[in-house]
Amino acid sequence: MILPIVAYGDPVLRKVGIEIDKDYPNLQELIANMKETMHNAHGVGLAAPQIGKAIRLFLVDATPFADDEDLSEKERAFLKDFKHVFINPKILKEEGDEWPFNEGCLSIPDVREDVFRQEQITIAYQDENFEKHTATINGLAARVFQHEYDHIEGILFTDKLSSLKKRLIKKKLENISKGKINPEYRMRFPNLKK
Repeated sequence: MILPIVAYGDPVLRKVGIEIDKDYPNLQELIANMKETMHNAHGVGLAAPQIGKAIRLFLVDATPFADDEDLSEKERAFLKDFKHVFINPKILKEEGDEWPFNEGCLSIPDVREDVFRQEQITIAYQDENFEKHTATINGLAARVFQHEYDHIEGILFTDKLSSLKKRLIKKKLENISKGKINPEYRMRFPNLKK
């Protein structure tokens, strides 16, 4: 089932997610619905807060980046298979130079800005079967993970922008929170008069 994506301005996007265990109600159904919602909106990641749940769960499917001819063959091959469910993830280490990339967010449609993030991260997480994993990832895979990880920490990519950039997009953000946009997917707006 395609779920509505929570728009900028909703308080759930500012909550730090709580850890879950294998007894979380209807978890497999939730994951399936999140996948369907993410693909329907043409996203490469979706965090539980974006569908109104303040829990430490997000999905990533970076396969659309596998067609980017500006990337190395090795990175494209890695991204082609970078589809994961991350439960209770942790970033253990961030390393390397910060580099800019133009990011967007399903909760903040029609806003894209360059965000600086470190190029390599070491992570620990559980998959949908609650098996534990650790991995070191870099490049675009690391960036997508960091973006979604921020969501479960109550952080949005717009928080990482300069004060000038924030002022320049302020009106757009206000319009999103009021539902004055026309996204191509279902959304839930916090400030619509009922």
